[in-house]
Amino acid sequence: MGCVHGKCCGRFPKSSDGDPREFRDAGPYSVQRKQHILTERTLELVPVPSHNFKLEYTVLTQRGYYPDSPDKENQDSFCVRTQVQGNPNIHFFGVFDGHGQLGTQCSNFVKDRLVEILANDPTLPDDPEKAYNSAFLATNNELHSSVIDDSMSGTTAITVLVVGNTLYVANVGDSRAVIAVKDGNRIISEDLSCDQTPFRKDEYERVKLSGARVLSVDQVEGLKDPNIQSWGDEESEGGDPPRLWVPNGMYPGTAFTRSVGDSTAEKIGVVATPEVKIVQLTPNHLFFVVASDGVFEFLSSQAVVNMAAKYSDPRDACAAIAGESYKLWLEHENRTDDITIIIVHIKGLSNSAAGATDATDGSTNRGARRRRKGNSDSSFISGSEVFRSVRSDSSEMQSCQLVLSMNRSPAIVVPSPTCQSPRNGMWVRGAIQAATEAVDSAYTR
Repeated sequence: MGCVHGKCCGRFPKSSDGDPREFRDAGPYSVQRKQHILTERTLELVPVPSHNFKLEYTVLTQRGYYPDSPDKENQDSFCVRTQVQGNPNIHFFGVFDGHGQLGTQCSNFVKDRLVEILANDPTLPDDPEKAYNSAFLATNNELHSSVIDDSMSGTTAITVLVVGNTLYVANVGDSRAVIAVKDGNRIISEDLSCDQTPFRKDEYERVKLSGARVLSVDQVEGLKDPNIQSWGDEESEGGDPPRLWVPNGMYPGTAFTRSVGDSTAEKIGVVATPEVKIVQLTPNHLFFVVASDGVFEFLSSQAVVNMAAKYSDPRDACAAIAGESYKLWLEHENRTDDITIIIVHIKGLSNSAAGATDATDGSTNRGARRRRKGNSDSSFISGSEVFRSVRSDSSEMQSCQLVLSMNRSPAIVVPSPTCQSPRNGMWVRGAIQAATEAVDSAYTR
């Protein structure tokens, strides 16, 4: 998201759409590979033979629309690695959302190294949680020691490791993973991660103990009393969230409390230690979604699950969610964030294979970041947005009339040329062009 030096400015090296090995042949357990007639993206199907079910997955990543930085590249990256350590029952899915001037390099570095460190850890099959923690901390140390200057740059990481019929979800930052659960005739969302921001009481107290000043931009600028250490919730204050600052400086201004990289923010409590959640799958679990915060800024977890559930093909679901996210960004601001989505369908899991344990733990379902109630209670084991030098005041942008871009399904929509800016009466040509690019990107590999 936005920052002093980051996601809204400058020219950056082109980011990867993910590890080229993510769609590689995986040996005897690799099964059919379908080609989408519109997206031309591969739909992968990989078995989990220990519990006799399959994972069907796809990925979509879309560069954001930045009118002030038209050449800025996508700082999101992703990694899908099947058969980790050659084990047909271990599969890895991760999304990495870079920020800062070198956010692209940071997200790509972490995308590559995290899974490699996991794959080389002999304790992974027996103690995935311990291996996860070690891999995150080792990756963070390697990034600090690399040629990449991560003093004011870094990345979030939301990852899901499938080990047999168990999910290990490790999160650093404010991207998100959610799972769809069948409940009678309803499909409800269950959060697999909890955003790590100063809105959370536990995270606020932790970074304060490390010396961080926690203030919103309005408080830093003297528009609000800095002594009032209460910011409501992200529904009411999402546009000006509390941020982290060094004791005697106006930096780094991170709106997250954990990340990989960000060596300056690390001195005031921004750590790379992941929160790990463990979920045992049951036949009631239908699919899970791993996505960057560009998706959840204006869409709730339940809204994302509802949209994904409408499509039998996860490629259509990815396109629909990306299109809706893009549209909502342009309705509220004059730009969008980068958007990356992985959808994984869980197919053929039976009660005998899943076991008798209920996988759900009662985690609350959270809404869109700007509409969501704050949640300081964490049932997890134990940045994304850095201070924007220019805050957008384009929330007054009128909602645009929409036209469908295809006949097959209403997956991607673009603003019509009748959408006008209330400020100057000119057509929002940049927004239209950006949304059109979203369509083109969604339908090219």
